[in-house]
Amino acid sequence: MVRRVFYRRFPPRRKREGKTDYRLRLKLVKSGLPRVVVRRSNRYILVQIVESRLGGDRTILTVNSKVLSSYGWKGGTKNLPAAYLTGLIAGKKAAEMGIKKAIADIGRYSPVHGSRVFAAIKGVIDGGLEVPMSNEAAPLEERLRGEHIAAYYKSLPRDGSTIQFAALVGEVVESLPQHFEEIKSRILA
Repeated sequence: MVRRVFYRRFPPRRKREGKTDYRLRLKLVKSGLPRVVVRRSNRYILVQIVESRLGGDRTILTVNSKVLSSYGWKGGTKNLPAAYLTGLIAGKKAAEMGIKKAIADIGRYSPVHGSRVFAAIKGVIDGGLEVPMSNEAAPLEERLRGEHIAAYYKSLPRDGSTIQFAALVGEVVESLPQHFEEIKSRILA
């Protein structure tokens, strides 16, 4: 008598860990377009252009918000204006490489309207790529320029307890919208 052993089948590791939604990924891959992948860490925003191929994905372009310092950016590297500018750099470089259309891949992030993820995608669109995105999902222009950050900084007491702005000079934070426009013009030039 042959004894059969049945093993319980487990889902793939990345699905168990909550890192990959394979149904959504299949839809993105079937589109045939390169993906604009937006990820954020505790310090930076990362925008990548990724192409799906047999045998694995191929990253065509990667832009980290750390590169903003080379354009003269003195603000934070993980806020809304930094996300937009990082996306703008990625969109401009992708357009120079001949990429015209792409599709957004926000991964497992919740699609919160006006978030840093959508700010980066708006930057990619303004950089020259055609990416389908709802106008309601994009942040308002005032928030892209950082007016909300400057207003919050001005409302804080001047007793030196502003820990979140310790690395920045107060004049830069107060004039963040003008500084944003200056850096944006440098990127587009």
